[in-house]
Amino acid sequence: MLKAGLIGCGYISEKHIRTLAKLSNVKLVAVSDLQKEAMKNAVKNYQLLKQNQSAIAQYTDYHDMLCDIGIDFVIVAAYSGMHAAIVKEALKNHKHVLVEKPLALSLADADEIIQISEMLNKQVLVCHQLRYLPIISKLKQVIEKKQLGNLHFASISMRINRSDDYFANSTWKGTWKKDGGMLINQGIHLIDLFTWLMGNIKEVYGDITRNRKNKEIEDVAAGIVTFSNQAKGLIEANTITKPANLGYQLNIFAEKGTISIGGKGLQEIIHCYVEQHPELESELQSNATDEHLLMYKDFIEAIQKNRPPLVSAKESRKALETIFALYHSALKKQPVPLPLSAFSTEEMITWSKKGDEYND
Repeated sequence: MLKAGLIGCGYISEKHIRTLAKLSNVKLVAVSDLQKEAMKNAVKNYQLLKQNQSAIAQYTDYHDMLCDIGIDFVIVAAYSGMHAAIVKEALKNHKHVLVEKPLALSLADADEIIQISEMLNKQVLVCHQLRYLPIISKLKQVIEKKQLGNLHFASISMRINRSDDYFANSTWKGTWKKDGGMLINQGIHLIDLFTWLMGNIKEVYGDITRNRKNKEIEDVAAGIVTFSNQAKGLIEANTITKPANLGYQLNIFAEKGTISIGGKGLQEIIHCYVEQHPELESELQSNATDEHLLMYKDFIEAIQKNRPPLVSAKESRKALETIFALYHSALKKQPVPLPLSAFSTEEMITWSKKGDEYND
């Protein structure tokens, strides 16, 4: 039985609590949050779902939790700017880590986490749960089996809404230092799929804009990508869609076919044509599933078998680097080659200030 500790008992933690309650080989033994009421609610929810009143320790200081030698792994669900520091400390306290995206807000922190995890032989999984969707897993297999032939072009689209209230209910949301950018927080899931399905990226040319001034970060982003295999890619994302989310779309255009997946949960086949493989359309049809649970099961097996999970720290770095390259390109106003040696979202603070000066 693996014993887990949860750091951060806000909105996103509810999904983790529901998943933990479904696992027979994991037990939640500790929670941590600055707000005592949030911890009490998290404990209550878990106990109700588990139908078990076993005691769960509550720490207002997560450092104390990380010193608990009885905890096997921790779930990091704090705000983005805290992820890297908590993950590094958890690893140094010999804990495996499951962390919400993003892994970090700088390449330096991401690289340090990778180094520490490898040195101490501890597993890190970053929550890119879309990889575990059956429709996406099957698409990955189709690509690896060369059923689509050579890949020529791919595009991803995110058209969602984040209201003023979303940014007003906390002091960290919408800031480059503590939150990262729109692509880091909302677009990163699609960009992770982009890099996973299409391969390594050679160059990124991007631009961003900010239309609402109640935050520092961008609300529109566009990018043109060149992959190592010379295929091209297009990134299009916004959080100003009215009146509510339209959803997401992933399109792959290849030598032997075209596949388009979309919908609010990225589980709808919009178009599927693959030469000599008409059966793939029905095979790609996604049945209802709990990708979050599949992600946890992969993480648990990774710990038990001492192997990297599907979305390890090293794997998740690829999406981070792609986004950072797009941001860097927006600053430089020119294409940026990869690999990128260094970048932090704090570099984007000057971009926001210049925009404010221009609009003033």
